[in-house]
This record gives sequence, structure tokens and C-alpha cells, in this order.
Amino acid sequence: MGRDREQYNCNNRAGFVRLLRADEIECRVSVINERGLSLLLFKDARVDQKILDETFTPFGWRRTHQSIDGNLYCTVEVWDKEKQQWIAKQDVGTVSYSEKEKGQASDSFKRACFNWGIGRELYTAPFIWVSSEKASIQKKGDRYTTSERFSVQAIGYNEDREISRLVVVDSRGKKVFEMGKQGKQREENKPVPVSDSNANTGKGTGVITEIQRAALEKELKRTGVLMEAVLARYNIRGLDEMTEEVYTKALNGLKRTKTKAA
Repeated sequence: MGRDREQYNCNNRAGFVRLLRADEIECRVSVINERGLSLLLFKDARVDQKILDETFTPFGWRRTHQSIDGNLYCTVEVWDKEKQQWIAKQDVGTVSYSEKEKGQASDSFKRACFNWGIGRELYTAPFIWVSSEKASIQKKGDRYTTSERFSVQAIGYNEDREISRLVVVDSRGKKVFEMGKQGKQREENKPVPVSDSNANTGKGTGVITEIQRAALEKELKRTGVLMEAVLARYNIRGLDEMTEEVYTKALNGLKRTKTKAA
């Protein structure tokens, strides 16, 4: 065959889109206080366009936008040579605080590309907490801010396309976060599977059980991650909005996060 393991044709059901490189991933501050700050990993629309071009050729995909009930949706279609037809995946964008229409269009495009598998591995990222000892944090009025800029220096993945290695540095190249140095997780920190049981009262209802809450708080205490960082990552305002799916993602993200320094 002679083909690189990350290059696949359009008809492969899994893994036909390559994984993101470190220089294609950006870091954004999501929560900040006097103790430190948390970072989110994201990709921009230019990365999506580049990977679509690489995977399907510049003429093998197209995008359209449409407004439905006041929300802007993006549809990304790719050409299936075997079926001789366009295959579509769609998603809706969220409103941006600035450049409202442009921001929503970009967000809906990126979300639609997630549906094609571009950058989906970012959902497996650990919670990235940078303590105030490693970041310059200033208080302006009643708000905390930072002039620091962070970037991904290195990233690695396992066979399941999950992030297994991550190094984040500041603008001076100083390492502020590292995951996967030993290459293995401790047994008790392995991700938990999504349960198919209907016995869980929190499934899809926006209410997690007391046992789930306790498990979440235990991981927050172990890692030193703030509850505000968890809520911000999944765009919810409180635990009363946490569904079973979000809970499982949050708990697995925490289990991939190293224990805080004593």
C-alpha cells in the first residue's frame, strides 16, 4: 500500500481525518482568579479549511449557511466518489460577543467540521490548570487578567485518537503544564465508560446524582481544578444543567489530569 497510516480515503468510517498538530492548536484562558487560570484548547476555521483541502481536495468539499429560527447553521458537504453524491453534516453556531454574524458563522463552520472528525480529539484534553506561580496574573478592579500567551509545544495521541501527551508553554517558552510524561495513567485515574443503564437519574435530564457529584468533587480536589473551569468548558452555568453525557466527559477529562502538587 505504501500509504502513511494517517492518510485515508473518504470512505473509511473512522480515522480518515488526520489528527491536529501542535502548531494547529491554540490556547484560550477560560477561568482566571488569584490562584491561577484554566486553559481551553481550540482550533480556528483556517485549520478546518486546510484539513478539508488535504483530506477531500479543494474541490471535494463545500460549505453553506442558513438561518433557522434566528440561529445560523453551517452545512459542510464532501463528495463521495463511490455514491456519486454529496454527503452533508450540519451544526449550529453560538453568538459571539464581537462581530456577531461573522463569529456565529465561523463557530457553526467549526462545529460542522467537528462532526466530520476534524479536531474531535480536543474533546479528550485534560483540564489544564496553570497556577499563579507559573503565570503573571493582575487584578484590575474586580477582575483578574493576564497578559500571558500560551501555546501547545507538543502533543501525542493513543490508538483511540485520544490525547495521551500534552505540553503547554508560555510566551517565553517556559513549560507551565505537562501531561503524559510517564506514558501511563495510574489505574484509578483511567477514564470511565459511558453507562447505558437507565438507573441513573441524571441521564439526559440535566441532574446528576449525589454519587456522581461526590465523584466529581473528589477529582476536583485531587487535581486542584476549579468547578468554574468545568462549567466554562462545557458552557453550563451550574451542576443543575449537567447532563449524563457532560458529566462523563468532565469526569474523564479530570481523570486525565495529573494530581496537583502538594
